[in-house]
Amino acid sequence: MDILASVAAAGTAAVITVTAIHPIDVVKTRLQVSGDTPGARNYKSLGSLGTVRVIAGEEGITAFWKGIGAAWMREASYTSLRIGLYGPIKSAMGVTNDSHFVLKFSAGSLAGALGSVVGNPFDVLKTRMMATEGKEPPALFKTAGDLYKNQGMGGFYRGIEANIMRAMVLNGTKMGVYDTIKGMIKKWGAIPAGIPTDFCSAFGAGFFMAVTVTPFDMVRTQLMNQPHTQPRMYSGFVDCVVKVVKNKGPQGLYAGFFPIW
Repeated sequence: MDILASVAAAGTAAVITVTAIHPIDVVKTRLQVSGDTPGARNYKSLGSLGTVRVIAGEEGITAFWKGIGAAWMREASYTSLRIGLYGPIKSAMGVTNDSHFVLKFSAGSLAGALGSVVGNPFDVLKTRMMATEGKEPPALFKTAGDLYKNQGMGGFYRGIEANIMRAMVLNGTKMGVYDTIKGMIKKWGAIPAGIPTDFCSAFGAGFFMAVTVTPFDMVRTQLMNQPHTQPRMYSGFVDCVVKVVKNKGPQGLYAGFFPIW
């Protein structure tokens, strides 16, 4: 029952949170898929603020919530498990606040991997819907139907390897660094306990998470958003990394860093 309560609480909080921050995810996705196909808009040249202005001006304010239905389903599955299972997995592994960072990272990685396997279909739908340009918002069930018609069930698991790696790095870093920073703050006593300590711990963990996870997030987005009507741009994770670095330089792997943070 403790596990179910933990998962349910994490999922509920995630669904509420994603509703508010979804516009940031839309901007991040547009930056990552920028100029991938002939004639596609180069959002990266516009920057984050320029991308916001273009989307608002050409597609309307509601465009910042494209894919929100898929995002809710993704959070209710993936985030529920990656956060809700962290505590139980830590307990099962015997990890405490004084344990080595590697153990905390391992517990977070395992929780993240389990969540990503369940949430990958909704991640694919969310990514494709957010990348869709135009004033007409893409419908969730139509997007899912088109994906199944053109790619079969395998389409819902496109980018699964990158997504699992992303989730393991994200959750392992975020949870492990959060616990470590929080423990250091309490030891030093420099910041008041409660919300100030939680905020500083989350802020620091978020930065290190963005540093480690952005390349995986970039590759995942590229793989999930490959058009089915053209020859495949990437054959897999490694091929995608090589081509992104070749065409955009190493910094290309960090497209969308600030929105992620």
